[in-house]
Amino acid sequence: MNIPEWTKPALVGAGAGAIALAIVGFSWGGWMTTDAAMKMSDKGSTAAVATALTPYCLANAKQDPMAASVMAELKAANSYKRRGIVEDAGWATPLGAESPDRELAETCLDALDISA
Repeated sequence: MNIPEWTKPALVGAGAGAIALAIVGFSWGGWMTTDAAMKMSDKGSTAAVATALTPYCLANAKQDPMAASVMAELKAANSYKRRGIVEDAGWATPLGAESPDRELAETCLDALDISA
């Protein structure tokens, strides 16, 4: 069986086109792997849960008898230490959890009026 001469260049062109399409698709086309999509989904759901629990954190802050001293400590602290203060105060520990939630502490800090 004779194979036409144009077969080899056509197959090489199709292969190069497929590689170029994949590079362009993953770089600029918005395509992503399953792992990347799962990471993006997990990050979005964690942020949504933290946003939903922010009123709980604020209620904990209002009910805490040591709230005034914690707020004073927050005002005096550097910005990178504030999340740890909220976590140590227990305001960012959801019901049933043994440790504070980092995302919740950050959203709670955003909601607290520290400048007042």
